[in-house]
Amino acid sequence: MDFRGVISFSIIMFLFLNGITTEAQLQVGFYEQTCPQAESIVREEVMKAIMSNIGLAAGLVRLHFHDCFVRGCDGSVLIDSTPDNTAEKDSPINKGSLRGFEVINSVKTRLESACPGIVSCADVVAFAARDSVTLTGGLSYQVQSGRRDGVISLASDTFANLPGPTFDLDKLTQSFAKKGLSQEDMVTLSGAHTIGRSHCSSFSNRLYNFNSTVTQDPTLDSNYATQLEQECPENKNDTSVFVPLDPRTPNRFDSSYYANVLKNRGLFTSDQTLMSNASTAQQVKQNAFEGFLWMRKFTEAMVKMGQVEVLTGSNGEIRLKCGIVNS
Repeated sequence: MDFRGVISFSIIMFLFLNGITTEAQLQVGFYEQTCPQAESIVREEVMKAIMSNIGLAAGLVRLHFHDCFVRGCDGSVLIDSTPDNTAEKDSPINKGSLRGFEVINSVKTRLESACPGIVSCADVVAFAARDSVTLTGGLSYQVQSGRRDGVISLASDTFANLPGPTFDLDKLTQSFAKKGLSQEDMVTLSGAHTIGRSHCSSFSNRLYNFNSTVTQDPTLDSNYATQLEQECPENKNDTSVFVPLDPRTPNRFDSSYYANVLKNRGLFTSDQTLMSNASTAQQVKQNAFEGFLWMRKFTEAMVKMGQVEVLTGSNGEIRLKCGIVNS
């Protein structure tokens, strides 16, 4: 047997298969050759938007989260509804609360002018989330890119995939585990609630008629509850009223969210439930007192979340307009 031929063939097959694997993976600098200005364009548009409305930073981070948890990080959250289909963005969970679509569209318009058909909407969302974290005081991090855009967006998919503000620890842990994320990832990523806002309806259950035994959630600090009652009176569902997730530093990406939770001032049930278990409570305490360490963990968890069920290689498409599937 000619072993040299066998070895040569094996090497060729290894390189061929390795090439396929590499092509199908996300990588930092994916657009270095095809659209080197891509990340700069995203950052410029995000900076412009945040200077006009700093609240959009939280909106763009949340947009990435809601994208990745439904059908993976494929930009499906951006797709518009049609007469025949209600898309993710118009689900009761998302409609009226997701923000930043106009920023993504502005970025995409510029990218299509500079590099037509190259940069996916899914990658734009990931870049924009990173820049939003950095521009509000968080650490910068490298975003792996090369995602392709999905072509399906169903409002019905949001109900089983997005963790809600009323979730307890077990439900949160299970929800994140389904996406390949650990309980520690969940605690770390919950810190994104250091920026942003909420409608009263997402936490009013903690203020009024909590259960058959007590009127108010006993894990909620009484002084904080009084403040929330003033902002969100009972039986008034005013959708124009918003409450900051972190009243101490609502527009700064820092670890004060965890300090709030330690003081029973987590806004949502899903925030305060982090104190219901010794392990997660210890993580909350560490994150509160070691803010820089939490920021480092947060960047790592964001990179990990950004890999959830991605489309790469020849799967999916590169949408020319983020709200419309190519026809």
